[in-house]
Amino acid sequence: MKTYKVLNLYACLGGNRYKWDESAKEAGVILEVTAVELDPELARLYKERFPNDIVIVADAHQYLLDHYKEFDFIWSSPPCPSHSKARFWGSKGGQCDVVYPDMMLYQEIILLSKFFKGRYVVENVNPYYEPLIEAQKRGRHLYWTNFQLPDILSKRFDVATERKKNELNNLCDFHDYDFRLYKGDQPIVKIARNLVDYEAGKTILDTALGIYNQPKRVIQSLFDESTIEI
Repeated sequence: MKTYKVLNLYACLGGNRYKWDESAKEAGVILEVTAVELDPELARLYKERFPNDIVIVADAHQYLLDHYKEFDFIWSSPPCPSHSKARFWGSKGGQCDVVYPDMMLYQEIILLSKFFKGRYVVENVNPYYEPLIEAQKRGRHLYWTNFQLPDILSKRFDVATERKKNELNNLCDFHDYDFRLYKGDQPIVKIARNLVDYEAGKTILDTALGIYNQPKRVIQSLFDESTIEI
C-alpha cells in the first residue's frame, strides 16, 4: 500500500484530522500524519487523540518553509483573529486595538502555490476585507487550494455560528470532544470555535485523494418526460 504523507499545520486538537483514517481506508493508502502545534498543552492532547501521528511542538510557519518538500498533502490553518470580521468590528468600536492583518497567511499561500508539488489547503475565516488572493468560499471559511472543492463540505449545522448560554456544551457535542481537558492558557471556547468541522476535513481529504464523488443531480428533460443524471 502507498504511504500518503500529510503535514497538518497549526494542528490544535485536530478537528480537520478526526475522520482522516476513514479517508485513508477508503482510498487504500497508509496515512502518515505529522502535526505541528506551538501550544504544548494542545500538542499533548492532540497526541492523546491521535497516538499514531508524529506531533511536533514548533512554529508551524517556519516548519512549513523547512519541510514542505517532504509531504504529499499539506493542510494549514494559520491564526485567523487579525483577519476576522469580529476583530474588525471590535477595533472599530474601541473594544480592542487596531492591528495589522497577519500576512503569514498569504506568505504560505504563495509558497505552496509556487513551490509545492503535492496538494494543499490553506484554511482561514472569511475576512473583513476583500481577499488579496482568490479563494474558494465554503460557509464561513475560505480555502486556498490547488484542486476544486465540492460545493458542500459538510451537511452538519455549524454550531460555532451561534452564541448561546450552553455554547461550550454544544461545541463539545459538535466536535465529539471534551474541551475541558485543556489546561493551558488559551480560552477554551476560542479553541472550540476555531476547530474545523471534521466532516469538512474528511470531505477535503477525500477530494485530494480522488475518492470523493460529487452527488449526482436528477433533472427533468426539456424534450420528454425522462430524467437525466448529471
